[in-house]
Amino acid sequence: MLFNYFKIAFRNIVRHKGYAAINITGLAIGIAASLLLFLVIRYELSYDRFQPNFDQIYQVVTSEKTAEEDNINPGVPVPALEVFRLKFPQAKVAGIFSSYGSQFTIIGNDSASTHIKGKYLEETGVFFAEPEFFEVFNYTWLNGSPAVLAEPNAVVLSKSVAEKYFGNWQQANGQFVKMDNNAVLMVKGIIDNTPLNSDFPIRIVSSYITLKNNPGQYFYQPDWNNLSSSFQVYLRLPENASAATVDQQLLAFSREQYKNKQSSGVRTHFVRPLSAIHFDSRTEHLGDHVTSKPTLWTLSLIGIMIIIMACINFINLSTAQAISRSKEVGLRKVLGGNRMQLMGQMMGETAVIVFIALILGTAIAFFCVPYLDQFINIPEKLSFFNGKVLGFMALLFFLVTIFSGFYPALVLSGFKPALAIKNKISSASVGGISLRRGLVVLQFAISQLLIIGTIVALSQMKFIRTEDLGFKKEAVLVLSTNTDSAVISRQKAFKNELLTQKGIQAVSFSSDMPSSQNTWSTNFAFDGRDDEDFEVCLKFADADYFKTYGFQLIAGRGISVSDTVNEIVINETLVKKLGLKDPAQALGKNLRLGGGRWKPVVGVVRDFKPNTMREKISPIAIASRSRFYGVTNIKLSTSNLMGVEENIQRTWDKYFPEYVNKSEFMDETINKFYKQETQLTKLYQFFAILAIFISCLGLYGLVSFMAVQKTKEVGIRKVLGASVSSIVMLFSKEFTILIFVAFLVAAPLAWYLMSKWLSNFVFKINIGAWIFISAIVVSIVIAWITVGFKAVRAALENPVKSLRSE
Repeated sequence: MLFNYFKIAFRNIVRHKGYAAINITGLAIGIAASLLLFLVIRYELSYDRFQPNFDQIYQVVTSEKTAEEDNINPGVPVPALEVFRLKFPQAKVAGIFSSYGSQFTIIGNDSASTHIKGKYLEETGVFFAEPEFFEVFNYTWLNGSPAVLAEPNAVVLSKSVAEKYFGNWQQANGQFVKMDNNAVLMVKGIIDNTPLNSDFPIRIVSSYITLKNNPGQYFYQPDWNNLSSSFQVYLRLPENASAATVDQQLLAFSREQYKNKQSSGVRTHFVRPLSAIHFDSRTEHLGDHVTSKPTLWTLSLIGIMIIIMACINFINLSTAQAISRSKEVGLRKVLGGNRMQLMGQMMGETAVIVFIALILGTAIAFFCVPYLDQFINIPEKLSFFNGKVLGFMALLFFLVTIFSGFYPALVLSGFKPALAIKNKISSASVGGISLRRGLVVLQFAISQLLIIGTIVALSQMKFIRTEDLGFKKEAVLVLSTNTDSAVISRQKAFKNELLTQKGIQAVSFSSDMPSSQNTWSTNFAFDGRDDEDFEVCLKFADADYFKTYGFQLIAGRGISVSDTVNEIVINETLVKKLGLKDPAQALGKNLRLGGGRWKPVVGVVRDFKPNTMREKISPIAIASRSRFYGVTNIKLSTSNLMGVEENIQRTWDKYFPEYVNKSEFMDETINKFYKQETQLTKLYQFFAILAIFISCLGLYGLVSFMAVQKTKEVGIRKVLGASVSSIVMLFSKEFTILIFVAFLVAAPLAWYLMSKWLSNFVFKINIGAWIFISAIVVSIVIAWITVGFKAVRAALENPVKSLRSE
């Protein structure tokens, strides 16, 4: 019997090739989209789960609560590490210090050798750690053991780094590398490559004692007042230990430890489970990206909506086509077939179509995997055919078959034999026109929801690109440099030579760029008063910083030439938070940064965006201090940029031959701040196009069926003088009304969802009426084109052909 069902199913597919193609194409696209999104979501949810003690590992984080906000920092003060070990003897406690942009010079097997075999700049994945770190986290050691990290000047490499540096990881042990042209380190261990789904992408680990011996090189400040996200502490609690109990102990400790704290705000510590780190967008972390849970919910919702739209196409076309199979159903019932047998046959036919669509959709998804990184932070090499993915495919097959096939099977099997055999079944009574209309409304509501979301996201990203940041970001080349004494001593000569070159307008040194992810802040006091109840963000720069970036001073002047903090420029926000009505009132007043000396405020700069558009403008103090000048800012003329860059590289090699030059244009750096939003916008665009395509497939199928059903009606209308436009309107009018109804459903939901998304930004667009007008216009135009193509063909048919049998 089953074989007979499948044989009939294939006959029906061949007989109705066009409708079958529409159904299979729509379902295949929906299945491919759902499968790809499942791979992405599953990958994101798998972060760090390869750790054997995943559920027992926690990070100690810091809360700095002021009168206005609660700032969460993933770091803790350096002395806290040893205190936590005493406070929590039942736990394994480990600290890790991250270093960004470190250079490694390959020396070879002789530590005293001056022959350089290679220079490599490592942007991420470089850490200082003790052996205890590997008691908390599990990594596979190919050579050596965690104990080597108790020795000074010892370094452990990952397999991939060892192969990059020395060709063969098995020959790496005993070799020497120089880190940041300072400490000479011996390779004493090799660990296997960290899985890609890790927030701890360890590539190079140097011993923690090495950091202690070189504190100035990495701004390692072992005191309670300094807090940096670079130094982080992790606990591995015993099984069944309560994180809530640990939080209570940390709260009690914080109240006692920080009761006389010099910095502003109330500082407390609490633990965050390892499972939450990858999804917590409040803080930066050691991995390559953060994916918020709302983003994953959004992706899940999109996948569900796309597959529902494909199923709706199947339901609509199957119920619309039911009239053509009424005689078949009638005969089967007369010959003794019962309703359950008929439903089984129809579900079998649906299963065949869904299975074909599943094979096609899986093939589409497989070939699309390498392009996923264009839309989301995910590696190309995803495990496609494994138990969980195959299980999802089986579940998808079952759900799509049931959802798509059950209602059409119920309708067809319910035909009365007498009416069916006499062909008295009308299209209006099959499946209910109102149901088909409702499903079309749902389809276009989903399409318009995605269209509105895409327009809002594109508009916000355009706003981010074009919004005035308060400084000129164009044509500024930023070089990241070291801050050791050798570099600082050569900076002045390097700058003077750069200024003699054609195409260079200005050069300045600073601790960081005007807009960056730097959150360096400190307590401060103003005009002889006690410390304020909020902190001020710090930027150290030379006197040419204001000229290089075109800052607008609204009072006073910029800082004078100096290597130490001698004068201070503040921003408008700080003026307002200090309660001053006029920026000029701040001039001449003294300001103390941290525990430093009082220095005069000589200028007020117009507010600029120091971080991203997600954060509000912080109070900022700008002062000179050459010790922290790790960034060279070069303002270029817009002509012959490539030639100017080549000259800058030659000048760099002249003054800093032992250093790798890392350069990037300021506007490119800023664009990276919004990588996730940009990718999400592309994702919205892609799925909006998919939704429109699936909707149009279904619409085209319904109009094609209507054209067949109304063949004689169209012929009579033409004989009676109806124009082509009136015939087209006959087909288009109903769908236009349905699209308007869909808009009324989609618009308020889209407004709510996109308002929630925009709430992540302090600086954002308003969702104006034009966005909704654009969405409805786009939907109607696309629908008219889809309907019009088939309607015009029907209207141009010779009425003689349709009426010759009458």
